[in-house]
Amino acid sequence: MLQLTADRLSPKHLHTLVENRTTFSLESAALNLFETHERAEAVHLRFDTPVLATMIKGRKVMHLRKQQGFNFLPGESIMMPPEELMVIDFPDAQEGRPTKCLALEIDPHLIAKVSQGMNEKRPRSDGFTWGQANKNLHFANDPAITQLIQRMVYLCAEDHPSKDVFLGMSLQELIIRLLEMESRQQHVKDLEARATSQPITAAVAYILAHLDERLTVECLSKLAYMSESSFFRAFRNEMGMSPVEFINEERIKLGAKLLRQGKHSIQEVAMRCGFNSASYFTRVFKRRLGVQPTNFR
Repeated sequence: MLQLTADRLSPKHLHTLVENRTTFSLESAALNLFETHERAEAVHLRFDTPVLATMIKGRKVMHLRKQQGFNFLPGESIMMPPEELMVIDFPDAQEGRPTKCLALEIDPHLIAKVSQGMNEKRPRSDGFTWGQANKNLHFANDPAITQLIQRMVYLCAEDHPSKDVFLGMSLQELIIRLLEMESRQQHVKDLEARATSQPITAAVAYILAHLDERLTVECLSKLAYMSESSFFRAFRNEMGMSPVEFINEERIKLGAKLLRQGKHSIQEVAMRCGFNSASYFTRVFKRRLGVQPTNFR
């Protein structure tokens, strides 16, 4: 059985900050649950494998690669390459109200194996291959990934004769969804560099610039110079979701941004995000984020 262990915190940190650390060692992964009970700054943590960090409760401030610190909140996750140094502040942790987080270490050989299978069975049409890049992948509130993580935590604690089989299947699905997430971010972040040569990126750029307008597979496929069926297959293959699902996801992201500003009514936000009614926007928003727009704001 492969043993994956976290890089060492100093003894002071382990004994005074992380009062409860539960680790489940799996065949190709290790799942760590941390509880931090005391305020602290500049706590260093590093893993020697790729790791998926997920916030469960409370708030941390993360500093990665000399970037400005950012709030890391429940529902958010970061997939990091091996040896990535995390410098973490715990501004809100206190006795009785601990900060809780999860770190899932993943065997890089399994990621390579799953990536190879994806390249054989689902080759990308944009000239790139499936595989984890040497950079951080930060994302929030992805329902499928959240459910998978919750399922894996449950399975780790369950005494079932097929537990290892279930966990192996869940872990492979998680890797696939992370690869799809990374592909989506590549298309979104590299718009200028790739839009002129990659039809899917061109469609993504158009979607992001026209979220308040009526968007159809027909108009997007013409923009990409592809038939509707070919465009739909290529888009879903590289993005991990259909064009309509991606459009709604980006509209909800824009809606959340506008709601945080507090300057617009729900009806105005719905219209600016391309929804034809506030009720439809509310249904999609709650399904995606699990909360009503009014409560979110």
